[in-house]
Amino acid sequence: MIQDHLQVEKPTRRGKLRKFLGKEFFIVKRHFKWYFGKKSFARVDHQTQFEFSLIKHKSLLLRPLKDVDMYLQHNKVTNLKIAISHLTKVVIKPGQTFSIWRLVGRPTKLKGYLDGMTLHNGKVFKGTGGGLCQLGNLLYWMALHSPLSVKERWRHSYDVFPDVNRTIPFACGATLSYNYIDLMLENNTDQIFQINLWLDNKYLHGEIRCNTKPNLKYEIFETDHIFKQQWWGGYTRHNKIWKRITQLSDNSITEELVAQNNAIMMYNPLIEYKEFPN
Repeated sequence: MIQDHLQVEKPTRRGKLRKFLGKEFFIVKRHFKWYFGKKSFARVDHQTQFEFSLIKHKSLLLRPLKDVDMYLQHNKVTNLKIAISHLTKVVIKPGQTFSIWRLVGRPTKLKGYLDGMTLHNGKVFKGTGGGLCQLGNLLYWMALHSPLSVKERWRHSYDVFPDVNRTIPFACGATLSYNYIDLMLENNTDQIFQINLWLDNKYLHGEIRCNTKPNLKYEIFETDHIFKQQWWGGYTRHNKIWKRITQLSDNSITEELVAQNNAIMMYNPLIEYKEFPN
C-alpha cells in the first residue's frame, strides 16, 4: 500500500543570488561549529596500521553517462586524488567524529582541483572539484558495514540517471557540497578505526580497518522499492534501507532501519525501466 510519505512536493526554484548568499551563510556557520564546538575530530596518522579489516569496497572511476562529457569524468579522477590525499589513513578514536570537509578543505583551482560534474536540482553542471560525491558514496557504504555511527548524511534528492549495472541498493550514497553538506561519522565504541583510500587505473578503493577482531557481520538491503507519479506530473523513486547485524559469537540477528529515501526522477521510469537490474 502506498503511504503518505511517498507524496513529494514539486521542487522550488530559487534565484542565483539567494542561492549564493544562502550557501555562504551555511559555510560560515559550519566553520563556527568546527572551531568553537565541543567535538573532537579525527586526524590522519600515517604511522598507524591496524591488523583487522572490516570492509573493502571499490567503485568504477570512469562511467559513461548520458549527455555528460567524458573529460569531466577524467577531471573527477584528479579531484579524487587530491581529496583522498587529505583523508587516507585517518584514525577515528573513541569519542571522535570524522568529517570529510574538515579534513579535505574547500576545493579550489589554486589547490589543483579541476572542473568536474556537479548536480543541482537534478541537472548536470560543471564546477571546481566536481565528482567528489563518489567519495561520499563509497565512505557511506563502508560506514554502514561498520560499528561507526552516521552522524550526518545527506541523501541525493534526485535520481538523475537510469541504473546501469547497479551493484548496491538504490540511494545508498551520500551527496557532498562544501562544507555544510557533509558526511560525518562518530565512533561511539571502545574500538579504534582507520580509513584507507587509494586509486588504481580503474577504481576508487576504500577500506575500514580496526584495532580489534570484528565480532559483528553487516548486511545492507532494501525494501519497499517503488516508483510513483506525483500530482504535479513528475516521477519519484522510493525505498527503505535496512542494516542486518549478526553477532558472530552466537549468530543472533538484529535489524535496524537506516534510511527512508525519496528522490525525484529525471527520466521516465516507464520508458527506462528496462535498464534497471532484476
